[in-house]
Amino acid sequence: MKHILLFGPPGAGKGTQAQLLVDKYKFIHLSTGDMLRDEIKRATDTGLKAKAIIDNGQLVPDEIVAEMVRSRIKNMKNDKVGIIFDGFPRTIAQARKLDEIMNAENQQISLMIAIDVHDDEIIKRIIERGKISQRSDDQDVITIKNRIDTYNNQTSVLADYYRQQGKFKSVAGIGAIEDIFAEICKIIDDSRKS
Repeated sequence: MKHILLFGPPGAGKGTQAQLLVDKYKFIHLSTGDMLRDEIKRATDTGLKAKAIIDNGQLVPDEIVAEMVRSRIKNMKNDKVGIIFDGFPRTIAQARKLDEIMNAENQQISLMIAIDVHDDEIIKRIIERGKISQRSDDQDVITIKNRIDTYNNQTSVLADYYRQQGKFKSVAGIGAIEDIFAEICKIIDDSRKS
């Protein structure tokens, strides 16, 4: 069973690729973004706190995100399929917390697959996505740049964390969705052989 972290800056195409991977491999897709948006939509205490933080382009605190992830993993019925983690972990502290959560369930992360996209392309994609989604955090260039800066300053260090464990792989995130998907599938299929 493979548990995979799908990694990359906002707008890299993680959600699109995750859905394709779910369809092909029957992974469970665990998107912290979707979980947080659900909390915001339901106007829970967690959702209201998260909305103010997200609207400023900042990351939601580790303890909130980790507790949501822990709860979802503990409540999963079918432990024979892998999980695609999308949006978590985003910091070294979260990565260590995820290791702790997975170890408690006798599981571990198999791979981190990073989708690499340059900043100008990310801004363009997010603005386009914002026109469709009407998400406030996808419509303001300053907020988008803050999110990219946060990713570059805090999140990108995770590549080294997983590289040191021999679990890091990357793909170019520019090009046809199908071509990027084929590269990701090759990484997953090759890892199953080893």
